[in-house]
Amino acid sequence: MTLKKLFSLLFILGVTYANAQTNSKIYDIVNAVSEERIKSDVTTLANFGTRNTFSDTVSNTRGIGAARRWIKSEFENISSNCNDCLSVFYQKDFVTKKGNNRVPHDAWVVNVVAIQKGTKYPNRYIIMSGDIDSRASDTMDFTTDAPGANDNASGMAGTIEAARVLSNYKFENSIIYVGLSGEEQGLFGGAGLAKYAKEKEWEIIGILNNDMIGNIKGVDGVISNRDFRIFSEPVPANETDRQRQARRFYGGEVDGISRQLARYIHKNVKTYMPEMNPMMIYRLDRFGRGGHHRPFNDLGFPGIRIMEAHENYTQQHQDIRTENGIAYGDVVEHVNFGYAKKLTAVNAITMANLAWAPPAPKIVKIGGIVAPSAKFEWSPVDGAVGYKIYWRDTTSPTWDYSKYVGNVTEHTLDGIVIDNYFFGVAAVGKDGFESVVVFPNQIMR
Repeated sequence: MTLKKLFSLLFILGVTYANAQTNSKIYDIVNAVSEERIKSDVTTLANFGTRNTFSDTVSNTRGIGAARRWIKSEFENISSNCNDCLSVFYQKDFVTKKGNNRVPHDAWVVNVVAIQKGTKYPNRYIIMSGDIDSRASDTMDFTTDAPGANDNASGMAGTIEAARVLSNYKFENSIIYVGLSGEEQGLFGGAGLAKYAKEKEWEIIGILNNDMIGNIKGVDGVISNRDFRIFSEPVPANETDRQRQARRFYGGEVDGISRQLARYIHKNVKTYMPEMNPMMIYRLDRFGRGGHHRPFNDLGFPGIRIMEAHENYTQQHQDIRTENGIAYGDVVEHVNFGYAKKLTAVNAITMANLAWAPPAPKIVKIGGIVAPSAKFEWSPVDGAVGYKIYWRDTTSPTWDYSKYVGNVTEHTLDGIVIDNYFFGVAAVGKDGFESVVVFPNQIMR
């Protein structure tokens, strides 16, 4: 065998090894998610009649107040089963009618927060959210029944179930499970928590916004319990003019921090849940619409939306009724709980991977202009035992090639021309868990 062939073989083996690692704990987490518990929680939430943000807050059986107290009690029960591993509290902001055309009266918008503190990096957080509130056809109508079984008791139930499963483990990074309110009236809950996070100087690894994870029968006639969408914006909303100018010459139009989070989810699902079909949607959200990850994105935090791929609009934002043989309304009977279980598992394994992983390199430098090889340097990461360089064709949505380079802070990819690919670097922990990939943020001349 010639030296050139031997080098090529070793390079291929390095790429193959880097892509082949798995951890049995992640499969355990997938199997621990309970369809029955999710069904029970969705049913309980739907039975509060309406969870409109401005509905009854006094009753113990109906309205947003009863719903959020029940959610808080569920988080507290979970905490009691894990030696008080969760810190559970309300986070709230006051909203008024003035200037808000979807606010029927002044009220507190109350989020329910449960924090599972990390053992090594307690101020680094991965967040999973579901929405507490529901709505009828008229968003200002806070008395009509609006069970909101899929939109969004499914996402809220998934968040509670993820807390049940992951609270059985200890992680180096912190995890937050949160029920957000005020989504239907203007993303008030997300905006309030994002502002709170900024004030508290939380380092947010990413937010996974789960909004409708229980429907498999689309209004387009498609039925699938495997497809789901991951929405992510291309670059941060608060980027600087200098960063925008740099993209003209160095690329990165689809490589912002939220897009890297979306790719991370895609990669882990393909590794641990290959029966699922994660669809990378290159948009902040559905066409012209928004979700509770957006307020976090607005402040520069990475965040994405996970949701069903095939929506049925007769079961969203609709009063319960039958017209022309069509049953309208977001009721429990329309939720596929096996599918909600799968998407809950998608969230759980993403959070576990990130919570067990070391931080990502803060600085990644790239060089190799008018050279036959791409060169990299990166800042060292506490807790990393090695690093992986990722690259892909410039037209590919996912990181398709990688090489584990060991515990070094510089490397050259011989024979890989910088002009033809996009690149990134991730830190690898002792158990093989990886950080999110970091797109180069400095140039080596």
